[in-house]
Amino acid sequence: MKIALNSIMVDDQSKALAFYTDVLGFVKQHDIPVGEYRWITVVSPDAPEGAALSLEPNANPAGKTFQEALFAQKIPATAFEVPDVDAEFRRLKAHGVVFTREPMQAGPVKIAVFADTCGNLIQIYQPPR
Repeated sequence: MKIALNSIMVDDQSKALAFYTDVLGFVKQHDIPVGEYRWITVVSPDAPEGAALSLEPNANPAGKTFQEALFAQKIPATAFEVPDVDAEFRRLKAHGVVFTREPMQAGPVKIAVFADTCGNLIQIYQPPR
């Protein structure tokens, strides 16, 4: 068993696709119309055959409530590993990304948290060296 796909709810799929590709640097894997919405997945350019992230519309009221509650409580919806949190923080800040938590040590890992412009907080972390 392995994790091949994970989902994150977004309030605007087009805006999310642009942010996750143009700003974060993921690569579009799928963008398929499905009725009113789209099946959109992105992958890491470093692991195109690895786990994918689905950018799911938050059209379900229960999902939207959950997404809004996480954001209000400042809880990241997901986390992405980076080799250097400080360097990624500087790169993303230069792209106008708004951070709610600047880089800090959290036990053996270094973390930072930013808003993805689509209703979520995202944590980046640097594993112990």
